[in-house]
Amino acid sequence: MEFKKILIAVDGSSVSNHAALRGMGLAKDTGAQVTFVTVSEPWSAMDMAERSREGGANPLQSYKDEATASAKEILGAAANLAQRAGVAFSVLHVTDRRPAEGILATAKSETCDLIVVGTHGRRGFDKLILGSQATEVLAGSLVPVLICK
Repeated sequence: MEFKKILIAVDGSSVSNHAALRGMGLAKDTGAQVTFVTVSEPWSAMDMAERSREGGANPLQSYKDEATASAKEILGAAANLAQRAGVAFSVLHVTDRRPAEGILATAKSETCDLIVVGTHGRRGFDKLILGSQATEVLAGSLVPVLICK
């Protein structure tokens, strides 16, 4: 199968870096362009309450600034990998979404024909309790999904 645009989800973890390398290998082999996406989740009510107790001028703005700085670091690392590999790429930071939702929405808006995600490979009770963003992406995707462990 030949791909033209590959979406690679990155979160800075070693699993995500491994998936990024796999996705870039496919992109290089097929001449596809890569879009890296990282997703910042909405600020939870519990986190809001905790930060409010700690004080500070504007805890919501502080959270947004931290999420932006983290995304910049994650996407910068992915961009460096792509540049070294000689792969055409773009980067996107999706805010205030659950990871699977942000990944699926980006795949659609960017007209990607493959999604590459990493997974920690949890099974059984751990998977049930912790959920799996990769599983949600797989279940909700209209295009093929490559899940890397």
